[in-house]
Amino acid sequence: MKTLMTAEEFTDALKDALGDRLTMVALFGSAATGETAESYSDVNIMVVCTQLGVEELDAIALLSRKWAKMGNPPPLMFALERLMNSSHVFPIELLDIKENHRVLFGRDVLRDLPISQANLRFQLEHELKGKLIQLREGYMLAAEDCESLVNLMLRSLSNFQIMLKASLRFYAVSVPALKREAVKELSRYVMYDLSAFEELQGIKDGDVLPPFSQEAAKELFERYLEAIERSADLIAALSRRG
Repeated sequence: MKTLMTAEEFTDALKDALGDRLTMVALFGSAATGETAESYSDVNIMVVCTQLGVEELDAIALLSRKWAKMGNPPPLMFALERLMNSSHVFPIELLDIKENHRVLFGRDVLRDLPISQANLRFQLEHELKGKLIQLREGYMLAAEDCESLVNLMLRSLSNFQIMLKASLRFYAVSVPALKREAVKELSRYVMYDLSAFEELQGIKDGDVLPPFSQEAAKELFERYLEAIERSADLIAALSRRG
């Protein structure tokens, strides 16, 4: 494991630092859903406070730096009122956190967080197209080295899985908690190939050997890129229909 401090120990330290200003601490992401892979997974923590000014940030700055030095992202910080007014700005992230989190302290303020499907479509289209640009740029830098190319795909995999999982919400009421299973479920509704996601997940989990040849890595990237492009086109079409 990357971290020498558990999420529960980090939570206890937050309680000591913030006192009654601390409303909720929740675990989210792969650590909450069980999708951990040692080389690519982080321990993600959301912290919600009644107020969040410089005083509160100073109170946990040293603790947060210690947490980050252990290989984890800094805690995702929200003031309670602003969190409740942020779902239209970050619907993908907040919807995924809302449905897949574990409260470590306090009351579950995510339970009643409102999420608009119109805002979800807008952010999905924006994020997919933006991440596509970055993926193509990364390919141009990594194309001549098969290991670099596979690592490019593995580093981007979780973000694209989250977006495809969000896309499934336009077809299914019940969405699997695990990103891998959500992408498999989406493949039942779309007319294009998503198998590259399953292959990459197998490499990430260590169940499948990576494609060591340059030709195999490029073929996998080609299918991965096409699946993402088709997904972006799909969301754009949904947005146009309104």
